[in-house]
Amino acid sequence: MTDEKAITGEDIYEALKDVYDPEIPVNVVDLGLIYDCAVENGDVNVTMTLTFPGCGMGPQIAQQAEWRIAEIDGVGDVSVEIVHDPPWNPDMITEDGKIALGMD
Repeated sequence: MTDEKAITGEDIYEALKDVYDPEIPVNVVDLGLIYDCAVENGDVNVTMTLTFPGCGMGPQIAQQAEWRIAEIDGVGDVSVEIVHDPPWNPDMITEDGKIALGMD
């Protein structure tokens, strides 16, 4: 028996709350940019989007997400894929995100 805790999607989402779009003061989770997170044997695959397809900050945001996930003890390989389907829209912002943006 090992003391090592299995990594969960919840662990990944919690870590991704430390990743921000530099142009918007809300984390990528509360912006609704994370579409999927899969964890298998410590390897993590995240599918995310951007607020608009031509966002020049996309590669930087994805890299920050990869780095932040890699900091979690027990994580193996990390893959962050940016997709644009379905397109992001403001309805995807969480209640916490709306409050942070003054949209409540």
